[in-house]
Amino acid sequence: MKLLLARFPLAALLSCVGASLPALVVAQSTHATYPIRTVTLIVPFPPGGGTDVGARLVAQKLSQKWGQSVVVENRGGAAGIVGMDAAAKAKADGYTIVMGNVGTTAINGALYKSKMPYDPDTAFAPISLVADLPLVLLVNPALPWKSPADLIREAKAAPDKFTYASSGAGGAPHLAAEIFQGMAGLKLTHVPYKGGGPAVTDLLAGHVNMLFATVLEAAGQVRGGKLRALAVTSKARSPALPDVPALADSGVPGYESGSWIGLLAPKGTPADIVEKISADVRAVLQEEETRKTLVDQGALPRALSPAQFGALIEEDKKRYAKIIVDKGIKLD
Repeated sequence: MKLLLARFPLAALLSCVGASLPALVVAQSTHATYPIRTVTLIVPFPPGGGTDVGARLVAQKLSQKWGQSVVVENRGGAAGIVGMDAAAKAKADGYTIVMGNVGTTAINGALYKSKMPYDPDTAFAPISLVADLPLVLLVNPALPWKSPADLIREAKAAPDKFTYASSGAGGAPHLAAEIFQGMAGLKLTHVPYKGGGPAVTDLLAGHVNMLFATVLEAAGQVRGGKLRALAVTSKARSPALPDVPALADSGVPGYESGSWIGLLAPKGTPADIVEKISADVRAVLQEEETRKTLVDQGALPRALSPAQFGALIEEDKKRYAKIIVDKGIKLD
């Protein structure tokens, strides 16, 4: 009896260990072989904008690399906050990620503050920057403006007459326009939309007069003659629109603005999964076909490690918070 009693605890212990081994093996192999099922990539804007276009290319390339589907899910609304909130509250297992941009990730916190349903400083784990997105000043071809000087001259003569669209209050295109009218001495009326796609659609229809949009979402419309590009917001000309001058060289000296897109995961996503996605994104962005596609469309591919991307986000939070305060930018 004593022998049996002495052996029982050991037997029970071994039984428990044996029962837990499959779970441990599954957990380890899941991390090692990620992904083993479909990954959802949330885009916090409607289809057609620069963030959406970039996300769909990345989703396609990662699907090919992983042998698993990466499904893009558009959740637009409230300057990207609706989609970012869905991503922030998703299970932190690597199977839901989000394509943020400078507005959703580095600007919204300074504008919305307590109105946000998640804490932008703690809700996400940076994965990788994907691309820098220069902006372009667009007008409907029916307007007579052929240069920024034409626009500035007529807009100065008629304050509040002309409208500019944006992809949403507080986004990079909105701030680009606010900085533009401040530096040029203009008074324009802001018409915010729920994303770059709808804003471009209304500009095409002539419902608004001008729009700052990413070159990525606008280059095709410009090449097709459906929209007129007056200037790009980067220091140098865009390879996708080589005939379009920089705004700093054509009416507003010293002007520079832009956006970027990058992947994030819900906070708490295992670090090894975050690192794997980041490494695979870097590999995808090094492929000549991917780089050429992005550059031809107006994006400048630039991958960063999670730590580097996190540092960029923090730097831009400080920079845009200062711009918002200095320019007195408020939500409409």
